[in-house]
Amino acid sequence: MSTGFKIIVAGLMSIALLFGFLHLFFPDIEYNFERLHVFLFNLCCGGTIILYYTEAKKQISGKVMLFLTLAILYAILAFFEIYIPAILVSIILAGIVESVRIKHFSVFPSAFFKKSEVSLKFHQASLLCLSMGLIISSLVILNNEYLKLVSMKKLELDTFFLGFSFPVSLITMSVMFSLMDQGNGKLAYWFKEVGFWNVNLGVIIFFLFIIFEKLLPQVFITLVLFLTVAMIFILYRKLGKELQQKNFLTSGMTFLLVTAVTGVIYVLFQLTSGYSPEKYKWLLKLHAFAALYGWNLCGLAIILRYHDFPIRLHSKSIIAMHWIIVILLAPFGNYNPMLAIMATVSYAVMLYFVLFSKGTGNI
Repeated sequence: MSTGFKIIVAGLMSIALLFGFLHLFFPDIEYNFERLHVFLFNLCCGGTIILYYTEAKKQISGKVMLFLTLAILYAILAFFEIYIPAILVSIILAGIVESVRIKHFSVFPSAFFKKSEVSLKFHQASLLCLSMGLIISSLVILNNEYLKLVSMKKLELDTFFLGFSFPVSLITMSVMFSLMDQGNGKLAYWFKEVGFWNVNLGVIIFFLFIIFEKLLPQVFITLVLFLTVAMIFILYRKLGKELQQKNFLTSGMTFLLVTAVTGVIYVLFQLTSGYSPEKYKWLLKLHAFAALYGWNLCGLAIILRYHDFPIRLHSKSIIAMHWIIVILLAPFGNYNPMLAIMATVSYAVMLYFVLFSKGTGNI
């Protein structure tokens, strides 16, 4: 991958984090900076990297560059609530994703129901969720802003926009499973299959329970997802190939465990009498930062450096820096301007080491 494109990605990722803090500096602006915070990382960077990984070319193709350009346009239109053009752009984006998916997999995802590599199943699921997310978000815009056929409290745009993190999570799973050994016979195979279906169905069902405001079922699903993540973590520790990428992905899986735990705790808090969204916003922010800038970043970084190994990505210093930013600086920076600036600058520096480091030593 060219240095120029990695600079673009690093810049977008840093700007994405910065937009998560802009409410501190511009409290009177009515626009929702959270949308750009989510879109720039998940859709623009994440979606583009997913397509790049699928095409398996060393350089970025014209189709992938078109996706990135239109994704940035979509993010801007959605941010300024210019919805009709946003819908048209999202349909084109979904078409690009589907053209790549069908070319490399199939029209109908029949491989999900066959005995095949779980990493490939996660890969196709990532593409499918990306295109479906674009279409579903457009339908929600049509309903909420124009048709008003369905009226539900949780059927809101920002709920569905957050769903763009799921394709990125799935492609990270795909990378991780591709770096696992086969294991001993059928037992390892079935554990991998259970992991695939629990993750995909679990998140989809969880979203439905959120929309229909079913709290107790949410608790059950979050527990299932937590146990599934723990199982996958153990699988990766046992079957993961002893490659330089393993430490960084293990760190990513630990971030995912943090998101699983915080997800369970947050849903449990919702069941208490003193619950209010503002009261536990800090927990939701910790959950989001660990998911986006912790777990998801690990998979995207491995893909971006796929042809560069060996590099310094296994460095304990980089991993420690990553944790300090995601678990401490970013969540507290959501309430303090100085910490927000520190988090953004530190994150940009970390991205430099992750995306541009050379050699195999520690920093």
